Amino acid sequence: MLRRAIRSYGGTFARAIGSAGVAYGGIPKETADVVVVGAGVVGIAVARELASRGREVLVVEAASTFGTGTSSRNSEVIHAGIYYPPRSLKASLCVKGRKLLYKYCCERGIPHRQTGKIIVATSFAEIPKLEHLLRSGKENGVEDLRLMEGFQAMQMEPELQCIKALLSPSSGIVDSHSFMLSLVGEAENSRTTFSYNTTVIGGHIEDNFLHLHIYESKGLQNGTNDARLLPQFVLIPRLVINAAGLSAVPLAKRFHGINQGILPTAYYARGCYFTLSKTKTPFSHLIYPLPEDGGLGVHVTLDLIGIVKFGPDVEWIVGVDDISCFTNRFNYSVSSDRSEKFYPEIRKYFPNLKDGCLEPGYSGIRPKLSGPGKPPKDFVIQDEDIHGVPGLVNLLGIESPGLTSSLAIAQCIASKYSK
Repeated sequence: MLRRAIRSYGGTFARAIGSAGVAYGGIPKETADVVVVGAGVVGIAVARELASRGREVLVVEAASTFGTGTSSRNSEVIHAGIYYPPRSLKASLCVKGRKLLYKYCCERGIPHRQTGKIIVATSFAEIPKLEHLLRSGKENGVEDLRLMEGFQAMQMEPELQCIKALLSPSSGIVDSHSFMLSLVGEAENSRTTFSYNTTVIGGHIEDNFLHLHIYESKGLQNGTNDARLLPQFVLIPRLVINAAGLSAVPLAKRFHGINQGILPTAYYARGCYFTLSKTKTPFSHLIYPLPEDGGLGVHVTLDLIGIVKFGPDVEWIVGVDDISCFTNRFNYSVSSDRSEKFYPEIRKYFPNLKDGCLEPGYSGIRPKLSGPGKPPKDFVIQDEDIHGVPGLVNLLGIESPGLTSSLAIAQCIASKYSK
């Protein structure tokens, strides 16, 4: 699969210096201009942007198609930029990305809706936290935030219960699959090649280039974690974008020659969603409690066909081996027993929720750079100036608001690495 993709790709770098042939212990090698590792929403957006600016791009993805990981297992919310520390990458890229995303969706007919979001304080002790979010959001450039008394919020949403609330009119929802499908089409129209079922298991630096170690996904055994696993193929790009999402940190740590001291520790937070049944849709806005350890709390999100979802909760996962991470072999099942913890959390702001109305939905894994009880960390974008590896950009800890920020991240990368 990969060899066919490379042959059809035929980048200018490969034509300029020629195929590297069968060197390095008899393992086949090929060269490329740009390789993006990971076909999640950020990887696809970066590939599209680089290709539109003249780079010849190959996207390698361990799964059988695009967007099967975190990109398709989230709330599909367009965030305004409220929660993140001022002057952080999350803040600036979310605010810019939100504007780009709405514009992109409007121009191309991508299903989306600017629903607005209401963040609620359900006790007097939570009011200072709500006021902090207001200040933080305004400092981040979210100009339309409005603090409301509880009765004002409850007039807007009669099923809601709260003491005070923060209205974010610019928050919304998007059909993430349609968005990614559009990005893939535009990337391919700009001559980007996608190679699925293709896992990058590591790499090494040779002749001032990062050599990527490639293995067909179907050949990787569940639980294999041998750092000495030999590649089936070696790919030598001018530029590597590590947009591997859940596996971005463990992959970077398997690039032999990189300064391990500058790479953060990876943490994984699993979150489950439940859907509302047996009742009509109670809300027209997104409803969020105040953030909790590891996430934004069990909130109400809507999708474009009217399904109401509650989630995600937070379950920290430990003991994930590299190869299982590369091939996304996580447990995504949702036990109905978890709903017992959802009901009391939801009833803090939706007291009329009836027993038996929650049905298991889906789950997702968030790639985090801070663990339980620690404050959330910012996105990490590392280039040669930080890690010392020529032609490598690591995108690490791209959790929420990664979907909202994707087009802004792409522009940030392409502004430095376009032709």
